[in-house]
Amino acid sequence: MFKKLDLLIFKSFIGPLVITFIVALFVLVMQFLWLYVDELIGKGLSIWIIAKLLFYASAHLVPTALPLSVLLASVMTFGNLGEHFELTAIKAAGISLQRIMFPLIIFSGLLSYAAFYFANNLQPKSNLKFYTLLYDVKQQHPALDIREGIFNNDIEGYSIKIGDKHSNINMMYDFMIYDHTSKTGNNIVTIADSGTIRITDDSRNMIINLYNGTRYEEMSEDVKELKSRHFPALEEQFGEQVIIFRLDWLDFKESDESLFKHNYQMLNAWQLGDVADSLTIKSNERNKYFIDNFQKTKVFKNELKISTKDDTLKYGKRDSILQNLDYNKLVVMTNLDSLFNEFKKDKKKEIISEALLNAQSAQTDIVRAKEDLLQRNKWIAKHEIALHKKFTYAIACFIFFFIGAPLGAIIRKGGFGLPIIVSVLFFMFYYIMSMTGEKFAREVVWNFIIDLWGPSFVLLPIGVFLTYKATTDSSLLNLETYSEFFKKIFSKIKNLLVSKKNEKLNENTDIKQ
Repeated sequence: MFKKLDLLIFKSFIGPLVITFIVALFVLVMQFLWLYVDELIGKGLSIWIIAKLLFYASAHLVPTALPLSVLLASVMTFGNLGEHFELTAIKAAGISLQRIMFPLIIFSGLLSYAAFYFANNLQPKSNLKFYTLLYDVKQQHPALDIREGIFNNDIEGYSIKIGDKHSNINMMYDFMIYDHTSKTGNNIVTIADSGTIRITDDSRNMIINLYNGTRYEEMSEDVKELKSRHFPALEEQFGEQVIIFRLDWLDFKESDESLFKHNYQMLNAWQLGDVADSLTIKSNERNKYFIDNFQKTKVFKNELKISTKDDTLKYGKRDSILQNLDYNKLVVMTNLDSLFNEFKKDKKKEIISEALLNAQSAQTDIVRAKEDLLQRNKWIAKHEIALHKKFTYAIACFIFFFIGAPLGAIIRKGGFGLPIIVSVLFFMFYYIMSMTGEKFAREVVWNFIIDLWGPSFVLLPIGVFLTYKATTDSSLLNLETYSEFFKKIFSKIKNLLVSKKNEKLNENTDIKQ
């Protein structure tokens, strides 16, 4: 009996899980396209390049889509069972809700492990390919686009302009081409009444056929008539001319993946832990070195051996006062203020000026060291965030099941209506908390454990509470319960108002009598 029941529950869950996962992943990929649409449009990218980019982006977004799909599927599954009274019939047979949920609890645990394995082993590889390909797409030059009345400078060394274009017959008019390849100015200009532009099948060459035009070329220095100061130009008229431009710069070039493999998004959990530890050690060493060096050179200065009246050696501190003090007076060195007052006015100004310069220099060094330490801590935080996210999203799959399953049993509504609304609200709450905590962690505002694990700590008690309510057949989300509750309140308020009104009428009657 239990085997058949477990199989029934599992079959009811796996279908919605697959569908909701595909839908959630599709929505997230569309969000990716919305963010990077400007980088993709107008660059002549092949369908294969775009397909690879979307595939790697999908793999990059799997850890985010999986918790949402678990939440949706669990709400829909138990909502359908409750709506068709299957859950009631199973409970009537003496089987508790925890036993009904048992096969899916095991499956959710396995799914959480699979999510961690994917995030730890497969996602770094997909991230490496995704960000390498995205970098190549960003570096890709825009596709050649010659517009009417605008000079196009995409081809290096040439400026091309057309006056009018008829797309139906592929004919263009009023051509003007400036040749700047000699890098000496506009020495060569070609003008034509009309022409056509054609890209070869391999997209490596652009062929321009010009008709009824003139080519002007200014003569070089060695043939100019220097005495008359005339600068003749060569004029060549033609009926038809063919110009071929190489388009190698439009070829899509793939970068070496090794350039990006050391980024924190391309590392697994163990590598992230090792890198974070080494960065922390280097940061602490850097901070200790600054403190030691600062104390020696800025705060106390270097110690200076000086002679006193009794010809003994004492160690003084090289500050702005002691540097100008007569060594014979060091025997009574008890109060720097009294020693400072013994100097003349001009000397005091000099000492104060030197002290201010030392203080400003020390302040500048402290600000630079603080900024350097903050940047180092932010870089360490990014590694820590990437490490903990591999666990938090995996644990979220398990937590969301304990929210979705009892929630569906309480709502008792299946399909894509109310369950989706409730699930999306819960996921938005979790996602907003996660993004907020991640932002605080990146800025090193709070402890990153609280920032990153806070959403899980908040949702876990909610899951336990909903499971308890579903086990006790609570009408937590039953609209009829709330309507009855408010009806009772309104009824009491109405009775109270009526009683007060009757009391006032009775008082008025007594007064009249």
